[in-house]
Amino acid sequence: MNDATARMLIDAARGAAGNAHAPYSRFAVGAALLLTDGSLVTGANVENASYGLSLCAETVAIATASASGRIADVVAIGVIGGAMGEHGRAVGHAPVRPCGRCRQVLNEAAQIGGRDITVICGAAEGDAVEFHRLSDLLPHAFGPADLGIG
Repeated sequence: MNDATARMLIDAARGAAGNAHAPYSRFAVGAALLLTDGSLVTGANVENASYGLSLCAETVAIATASASGRIADVVAIGVIGGAMGEHGRAVGHAPVRPCGRCRQVLNEAAQIGGRDITVICGAAEGDAVEFHRLSDLLPHAFGPADLGIG
């Protein structure tokens, strides 16, 4: 994963975060998936008054890729997040990492696609970026292989 591709993913995630529906937490998250053909799929968090029904940005992006028949094509994901500032935009200079549920959802795509996904964690503002392998963020993951699938 080169720096230009990482920057493209973080920029797309920042754009997606602008579409977050986060009236309760006021914390906007955006995610951008890179697929095998170089195309991008984005997602933003969608909160619900019944908090447990809220969707994370990463899950929205994976569901969108799956709805297009592309869940096996995920190569990398860029994620950003931050408190919603003026005009509803995410602000903050600390990288944001996927929650445990999102790591598990990403693992499903990784195992279906037969590859370890690169996870790029960025800040809502500035240049702070972390690079991770999904397998490092979710070691000994449970997935389709554990059910005898794939």
